[in-house]
Amino acid sequence: MPKQISKEMKLHHFFLAALFLGCFASISFAQTGGKGKPAQPPPTSNAKASKSSPAFAEILLRKTELAAELENYLTDYTDEFPKVKELRFELDLLIKEMNRILAVNASDSAKLTLALGKLILRKIELERDVWNLRKQYNDEHPDVKQAKRKVEVFEAAIKEIL
Repeated sequence: MPKQISKEMKLHHFFLAALFLGCFASISFAQTGGKGKPAQPPPTSNAKASKSSPAFAEILLRKTELAAELENYLTDYTDEFPKVKELRFELDLLIKEMNRILAVNASDSAKLTLALGKLILRKIELERDVWNLRKQYNDEHPDVKQAKRKVEVFEAAIKEIL
């Protein structure tokens, strides 16, 4: 049975988060000289075009939803709780796909449609399902094989677009 976090540990986590955010804000403020956003190199035209695409927005929306859900779980459970592990796994997949979209050339940004974003999200859901099945069965199990084939079908469709 998963171990619940005590009220003292919740307070400790809250304090550490507040301390981290305070340090981050101080560093950010110091980097800007107190004048707004930190000095960063200007994003490439590839990143600008990709970040403004419907596909990126769809994936970012899902990433934000999962991050919020993860924060809710972390108030009551440890990192070892199965749902926390699953959410972290899915977030990692989302980040990889976001980086993949950011690598698309600006000239190909028209390919980054809402439909592509939905294909990517569905593929990630299927990859999560494979990950969960692998906890119960080996890779030779028919359910695992079938789930892997579904992932391959979606990946092929994504590659066809990109």
